[in-house]
Amino acid sequence: MSSLLRGEEMCLAQLFLQSGSAYDCISELGELGLVEFRDLNPSVNAFQRKHVNEIKKCEEMERILGYLLREVKKADISLPERDVNPVAPLPKHVMAIMEQLQRLEVELGEVTRNKEKLQRNLLELTEYTHMLRITRSFVQRTAEREPLRVQYEEFPFLEKDTMMDYSSMQRLGAKLGFISGLIQRTKIEAFERMLWRVCKGYTILSYAEVEEYLEDPDTGEPTKSVVFLISYWGDQIGQKVKKICDCYHCHLYPYPSNNEERTDVVEGLRTRIQDLHTVLHRTEDYLKQVLIKASESVYTWVIQVKKMKAIYYILNLCSFDVTNKCLIAEVWCPVNDIPTLRRALEEGSRKSGATVPSFVNRIPTTDTPPTLIRTNKFTSGFQNIVDAYGVGSYREVNPAPFTIITFPFLFAVMFGDLGHGAIMALFALWMVLYENNRTLKNTRNEIWNTFFEGRYIILMMGLFSIYTGLIYNDCFSKSLNIFGSGWSVHAMYTQKWTEKDILGNRFLTLDPNVTGVFTGPYPLGIDPIWNLASNRLTFLNSYKMKMSVIMGIVHMSFGVILSTYNHLHFRKKYNIYLVFLPELLFLLCLFGYLVFMIFYKWLAFTAKDSREAPSILIHFINMFLMQGDAVQPLYPGQTGLQVFLVVIAVLSVPVLLVGKPVYLYWLHNGSHRLGMYRGYERVRRNSEEELYLMRAHDMEEGSSHSDLSSSGERQTEEFDFADEFLHQAIHTIEYCLGCVSNTASYLRLWALSLAHAQLSEVLWAMVMRVGLRMDTTIGVLFLVPVFGLFAVLTVSILLVMEGLSAFLHALRLHWVEFQNKFYSGTGVKFCPFSFSLLPSSFEHEGLL
Repeated sequence: MSSLLRGEEMCLAQLFLQSGSAYDCISELGELGLVEFRDLNPSVNAFQRKHVNEIKKCEEMERILGYLLREVKKADISLPERDVNPVAPLPKHVMAIMEQLQRLEVELGEVTRNKEKLQRNLLELTEYTHMLRITRSFVQRTAEREPLRVQYEEFPFLEKDTMMDYSSMQRLGAKLGFISGLIQRTKIEAFERMLWRVCKGYTILSYAEVEEYLEDPDTGEPTKSVVFLISYWGDQIGQKVKKICDCYHCHLYPYPSNNEERTDVVEGLRTRIQDLHTVLHRTEDYLKQVLIKASESVYTWVIQVKKMKAIYYILNLCSFDVTNKCLIAEVWCPVNDIPTLRRALEEGSRKSGATVPSFVNRIPTTDTPPTLIRTNKFTSGFQNIVDAYGVGSYREVNPAPFTIITFPFLFAVMFGDLGHGAIMALFALWMVLYENNRTLKNTRNEIWNTFFEGRYIILMMGLFSIYTGLIYNDCFSKSLNIFGSGWSVHAMYTQKWTEKDILGNRFLTLDPNVTGVFTGPYPLGIDPIWNLASNRLTFLNSYKMKMSVIMGIVHMSFGVILSTYNHLHFRKKYNIYLVFLPELLFLLCLFGYLVFMIFYKWLAFTAKDSREAPSILIHFINMFLMQGDAVQPLYPGQTGLQVFLVVIAVLSVPVLLVGKPVYLYWLHNGSHRLGMYRGYERVRRNSEEELYLMRAHDMEEGSSHSDLSSSGERQTEEFDFADEFLHQAIHTIEYCLGCVSNTASYLRLWALSLAHAQLSEVLWAMVMRVGLRMDTTIGVLFLVPVFGLFAVLTVSILLVMEGLSAFLHALRLHWVEFQNKFYSGTGVKFCPFSFSLLPSSFEHEGLL
């Protein structure tokens, strides 16, 4: 809990790694994920570092693995379970892995190229077959037509013999040619227009669409193709036609000169296609065997190469000592993990067989350490909410432990509905119970991943919504009469109402002053009779508005109180007197007094004298205007107390504005021979080295955020009174105005709660009530689709849209109204070197 509240205590350590055992030591540290390495060679280019060649080999192996994974995925072969976690391979085994991958790549490449070549040949033979079949129908259709009416000047006998083939035309000396092939269906119209324009009518184009889809050899997608036959006159026209066919990427095939040749070609094609199918089937079987064999080890290779590349990347961050026999690395490490770090270095030295062990040494530093907050699967979601605002500064109070309770509670205040909360809780409980299901965890749907990662947040929001739904007594806009109402109509019938009152009035009022009408408050939440009252909305508005103000002021006051933990931890006790107390007095004297008046009015006035109760809002306004005598006082001595509170609040503003800058100015310039240390201790500077060691010691204790510098020269340069005063003035203005705006901002709790309840009521009245009012047999059948529509609208509007709205508003209340009272969020997150946290490009591409 202490780690979650304030983060782990960090230290800067120096690792001395022997050259022979450095690889194994870094591998052990990567498995544990304990330390964050610092770059000791910032001025060296990435391509000039020592292990750049090894990293290039790893990238080459990653390229081969990516090729293998794409082929395995293309063949629809499932990878084995990912339970293996192999260690990083030793440097002497890298060449064996590299040779194995290269050999597999060559073999797979050859088989794949052979398969593609066979598929292309099969496609060409299939297209040729379709071309011969369809062009034959062109000739048959020509024979069935009427005799040509056109008289050809050069060949008048064509009118009589329309079945004359190509060889007959050649014998007669005609320069007639044929070009046939296939073209994509989308290009046929442009192709036809181009032929007409270029050849000026010296061609005849016949075409028909192929019934089945053919695979495009370039894209691999099924496409529709068209078979065409072009008849042309003259060699020059033929050359032009061929060029046009090339431009449109047509697949041209030879056209047979007679029917006997066509029949022989078709028979030969049929035999060759059967043979190609047999060879292609065997090639695919062999390719699948190769891929299955590769898939058994590919995941292990991916993990090994990723670890090996990461180790060499870390080794490039290290520097050599003067003897070039020892690597020196600087790491940030949690203080509690130093013994584990030592054991990891000893294990790495033992595995490598080094004679000189590697060791770790803590070194002092004035740099601000990174922030490490340990979380588990339950707290990680809430910590992510805080980190989205900003990573906490080193060792400052972390809002996440309090957010675990306050965030779902404020959400539930706006979302309070027993039925909706139960649906949300059941959905989250299902995700929690099946959280280890790989199908749910490894999906690439970002929206689903967001819900799944926040399953515990949704579960808490659902449970708190059930609680607030019981308090509001609201379940799908209906109230539950569990304990029996505390109001009785019978007493009004017997004591006050007459028959004339009952018959002459549409609405009747229950008077709690009449004996027996109000027997006592409802045991849990709102009395169910308010669901029937005509003034229900007025009552709930007053209740929820006051509740929102009370919760807001309590929430903000708690945030101000949490700032004291930061002041005490960072040795800034003066902030307690000059910042914390003025802030708390200003908030409580004004808005805390507003909460007091709300509770006092609830307790002091009963149903008998409720009409005489004054307005709290008017009293609060008159408090600032000093007009206490203008209205009836709420209690004796109210005017004097209000004047006193306003004076205290006004006096706290100048203290907050100038107190801290003046004190720091006196602290830095009040003495010339005695230096100020930690903000309240005077230390005589005997030597800079002694002061440096003291500062390093205190930094490890958490006092590195002191406002004072560590040397006399830097002391006068770092402190600037004008800068400090400007900073404090901005903080004062922001805080004083923020107290007003933030208090009003919490009224969103009332507004969204009202909106959710009204939307739920409207949905019930306009959908569900329509189906329930039909009391016929058809009405029962009609109720089924009505209930389906009601369920869909409830989930989509009231659960998803309203839930997202309430979530965002609760997020804003924590970030702006609560966290800015004590949380700076300007730190740097601790990013340990861990193999499990390393991203993989294959996962981003969906290959794993």
